[in-house]
Amino acid sequence: MDRAWVYILKCSDASYYTGKTQKLEERIAQHQNGTFKGYTSKRLPVELVYVHGFSTYHDAIQAERQIKGWSHAKKEALFHGDFKLLHDLSACRNVSHYKNKENV
Repeated sequence: MDRAWVYILKCSDASYYTGKTQKLEERIAQHQNGTFKGYTSKRLPVELVYVHGFSTYHDAIQAERQIKGWSHAKKEALFHGDFKLLHDLSACRNVSHYKNKENV
């Protein structure tokens, strides 16, 4: 049984908001109604585009922190289920990585 969820909302300005909760339906309604003043209340309407359940709240916190650091493109790959693209977008692209790869 899921005890916590990570979710992604698409805002009216096409940005994404990532959050976590233990009461999914209530929390999404709060976002959609602008109950909490903050990021989503200034970008209504919002649409739920991704949700994933976790057995512990701690696991949801860790996933939320990871996803919040992702690019727009990585978040889209996640909720579209394009795991190959998600993997490709996760590859290191800094110069030292490529130099070392050429020497292998």
